[in-house]
Amino acid sequence: MRSAAIVLALLLAGNAFAHGGEDHGDGAAATPAAAVEAGPRATAASEDFELVALPQGDKLLIYLDRFATNEPVAGATIEIESGAFKAVAAAVGPGVYAVTGDAFKTPGRHALTITIETDAKSGGISDLLSATLDVAAPKAAGGDSDIRSPLAIAGLGPTTLSLVVAVVLLAIGAIAWRRRARAGTEGPTP
Repeated sequence: MRSAAIVLALLLAGNAFAHGGEDHGDGAAATPAAAVEAGPRATAASEDFELVALPQGDKLLIYLDRFATNEPVAGATIEIESGAFKAVAAAVGPGVYAVTGDAFKTPGRHALTITIETDAKSGGISDLLSATLDVAAPKAAGGDSDIRSPLAIAGLGPTTLSLVVAVVLLAIGAIAWRRRARAGTEGPTP
C-alpha cells in the first residue's frame, strides 16, 4: 500500500515538473491563454504593404507598414470603403491612421476595401487591399458564454493540480508509514 502510494505520487509529481519554454522570472503574472481575448481586427498584405485595422471606440485605427521591412508608412492617403461607408483616414502617428465613424461597432462581418497611395517621397506606390473585419456580438452580462471549471477560475491548471495531488498523496503515505512504524514499536508486550 505504502509503495503504491509513493509510486503514484512520484508519477503525478513528474507531470508537475514536465514542462518547458516558460518564463519563471519575476515578471507580471501571465493570463491564461483561454482568458485572453483578441478584439476584432482585419489584416491585409500585398507585395508592398501590410495593414492591420482595429476598431477602437468610434474609430477604426489602421496600422500601415512596408511588407519587406516592417517600417511604418507615413504620409500615405488611405481610403476605406465598407458597404455604404466611405472615408479617408487621417494620420495620427507614424504609420498609424484613423477613420471616425460608428460603422464598425455593429456586430457582423464587414468587408473592407482599402485604397493606399503614397507620395513621391515614399515611392509613389498605389495599392488596393481587401480584408474582412469580424465584429462579434457583445457577451450578455451574467450569461453562461464563459463556462469554466472551478479549478480554472481559481487559477489551478493541470500542472498545479498534479502537484497538489502529489503533495496530498505523499502526506497520506507519510501518515500511514508513521502509523505502521508506531504500531511496530508498540507491539505486544511479553
